[in-house]
Amino acid sequence: MASTDVKGTADDVAGLEAGLDALDTAPAVHRTPLRQVLVQKVLPPLTAVALVLVVWQLLVWGEVTEDYKLPSPRAVGDSVRDLWLQGELLGVVWTSVSRGLLGFVLALAIGTPLGLLVARVRFVRAAIGPILSGLQSLPSVAWVPPAVIWLGLNNQMMYAVILLGAVPSIANGLVSGIDQVPPLFLRAGRTLGATGWKAARHVVMPAALPGYVAGLKQGWAFSWRSLMAAEIIASSPDLGVGLGQLLENGRNNADMAGVFLAIILILVVGIAIDLLVFSPLERWVLRGRGLLVKS
Repeated sequence: MASTDVKGTADDVAGLEAGLDALDTAPAVHRTPLRQVLVQKVLPPLTAVALVLVVWQLLVWGEVTEDYKLPSPRAVGDSVRDLWLQGELLGVVWTSVSRGLLGFVLALAIGTPLGLLVARVRFVRAAIGPILSGLQSLPSVAWVPPAVIWLGLNNQMMYAVILLGAVPSIANGLVSGIDQVPPLFLRAGRTLGATGWKAARHVVMPAALPGYVAGLKQGWAFSWRSLMAAEIIASSPDLGVGLGQLLENGRNNADMAGVFLAIILILVVGIAIDLLVFSPLERWVLRGRGLLVKS
């Protein structure tokens, strides 16, 4: 009987070791076939764009409204061609993109330490936490008139509007991520000697990454929206022509094809930044936590 018990125990241990070895074994990495990538990732958005263009053209053919109110896709394409032949298309896009990215980097540099301070210091949280939430809900266009009066018609005014729109979103996203960090992580960090800045760097920030990344995505959205509002309202030869000013010029000239072109370019830039920057970053964070499930 004793030998049977010993044998059963040995079998259990062997089975447990085999299970642990299976868990430790990294799954084989298989490259997704190009055809599958095209079908799953590229085809759906192209189909959606084609469907929008078809519906748009049908509305034009159906003459649901006057031509000057609803230009055809071909008219918008002609506007793109004209802007390209004039050598202005890339310059207009780059003017806005460079401002938006630089403003976002500045907002990131301010919003991250501010979010850490609000999340970790109770007095600061009680003092300015509600203010940050209120600023996040305030339309960024409201900051354009005072920014123009304070700073004048220059790039500093643009960056001020971007900061006021994006910093609260980044800070609140980080605060939300830190609030979701399990207390056990903080206790384990203190046990290992991680306190103060070391705890923030090695424990709090890595654990709060999902909420922080969500705040960054929202912060970029607010940066881009704030910049467009500033460019539409405030215009000056010294500022150059960005996408917002292109949109406003189309309105002033009653050029609906130009208006549609500006809207499409604003949308394309926003989608491109999300696909090229934030979506890969989000997938990296989720994959590192085992939360990215491949269907």
